[in-house]
Amino acid sequence: MIAKTKLDIMDGRTALGIEFGSTRIKAVLIGSDLVPIAAGGFEWENTLENGIWTYSLEDIWKGLRVSYRKMATEVFEKYGETLTTIGSIGFSAMMHGYMAFDKNDELLVPFRTWRNSITEEAEKQLTEIFQYNIPQRWSIAHLYQAILNKEEHVSEVRFLTTLAGYIHWQMTGQKVLGVGDASGMFPIETETKNYDQKMLKQFSDLTKGTAFKQELNQVLPKVLLAGESAGNLTKEGAYLLDPTGTLQEGIPLCPPEGDAGTGMVATNSVRQRTGNVSAGTSAFAMLVLEEKLKQVHPEIDLVTTPVGDLVAMVHTNNCSSEINAWVNLFKEFSDALGLEISGDKLYHTLFEKALEGTSDCGGMLSYGYYSGENITGMNEGRPLFVRTLESKFDLANFMRLHLSSAFGAMRIGMEILKKENIKIDKLVGHGGIFKTPVVGQRILASAMEAPVTVMETAGEGGAWGIALLAAYQLEENLSLSDFLEQKVFATSEGVTIEPTTEDLQGYSQFIDRYEKGLSIEAEAITSLK
Repeated sequence: MIAKTKLDIMDGRTALGIEFGSTRIKAVLIGSDLVPIAAGGFEWENTLENGIWTYSLEDIWKGLRVSYRKMATEVFEKYGETLTTIGSIGFSAMMHGYMAFDKNDELLVPFRTWRNSITEEAEKQLTEIFQYNIPQRWSIAHLYQAILNKEEHVSEVRFLTTLAGYIHWQMTGQKVLGVGDASGMFPIETETKNYDQKMLKQFSDLTKGTAFKQELNQVLPKVLLAGESAGNLTKEGAYLLDPTGTLQEGIPLCPPEGDAGTGMVATNSVRQRTGNVSAGTSAFAMLVLEEKLKQVHPEIDLVTTPVGDLVAMVHTNNCSSEINAWVNLFKEFSDALGLEISGDKLYHTLFEKALEGTSDCGGMLSYGYYSGENITGMNEGRPLFVRTLESKFDLANFMRLHLSSAFGAMRIGMEILKKENIKIDKLVGHGGIFKTPVVGQRILASAMEAPVTVMETAGEGGAWGIALLAAYQLEENLSLSDFLEQKVFATSEGVTIEPTTEDLQGYSQFIDRYEKGLSIEAEAITSLK
């Protein structure tokens, strides 16, 4: 096995995927069998600067280089080979956000991430005009809000892209974007697999007489489908990735994609009637539709798969941050006692404890809102824990509560899709919350009222997904869905958990309490400044 992997590395029969997640940048190298052979990572956090959630360009490039270097070091340590070439490379990142550049390719304002809830006016106006849901996170909402706010930089905007699109541009010189990521910038026509021409014109009419004088179509990146050529690694790009000068130029790159698209790929959920749930700092459920929704729902994003098929996305800004905060508190406590407990063991122990709790979480309530939550109408976040004197307040219920709350807003969004009679044959969970077997999966199954499958590769997530898209770049004969089913997941069955009647009833009681308690969260936002 090692000998075969060494040959893959030497001959360039590999693919590299690097994904910029909310809290971690991860690089995953796969061999000819499409299984990870080396990985590297970099921990990071967004910062709140002048009321804007952002990541600095310095951290972006530092994180990219560190994660690549760690992966390349692992290649040398495991296989004794220096990484000089790679078969193909792909970059992915958090969808949405706002990265605007001037004619000199200089960033005009700090990167505005998906986490910001500062475009409410733009969201409402664009949704009304387009008759298509435009969430606050979307790039076009950020641009239009900047126009409405008469920000000085608007007149200088010559290029608008996402974080993945930015990295790819610096690597190749190509201002392109995968269709899935592009669909979170501006609506996509599923027939043409390109930006909606009618809406482009509507936007042009809307912005006449403003400081924004450019044609939007000329400002947005070119849309590409999975498998299409997206350029090659330049000499400058190779140096940005590997400052040692070891990595060679000329490597082909696949279209850069968003984390939603890579999640679909990593879970084999690109066919119609399949879906996946990604659970991390934020969470989203992606359901590949057979046909368009009958109504416009402000709670539901409409995006696409990496090949341009329509997807309904229930996106929640908040998921695991509050869980992580409480686990860190328990870690402080164990450290204070002089106990050396690893983070993995602490998470595993606390998650396992949650299954001992009652299905309704002991009558308690929490909102892990670190930022605003569109589905529940909150424009800011206030992490909140509430109980009554009658609540069953113990560790098991406490942990079950926070796991259940992590999917609370998503459950409300799924109720909307049920009314649209959306049919789902398969739902796959992935992300860090599923690393502990059964626990997160069981809670999610009760929240979604559907069986949930978790693959062995659940912890690999989007970095593996973009590595697979990079490998698909070299595939000539198969559709993306056939490539995944025949070459990637042919022997991967995963573990499926059906929700029990008790769990369904308990979660229903919890979500009823969750919805009734939203007024408490709203009051906390108003009162606690």
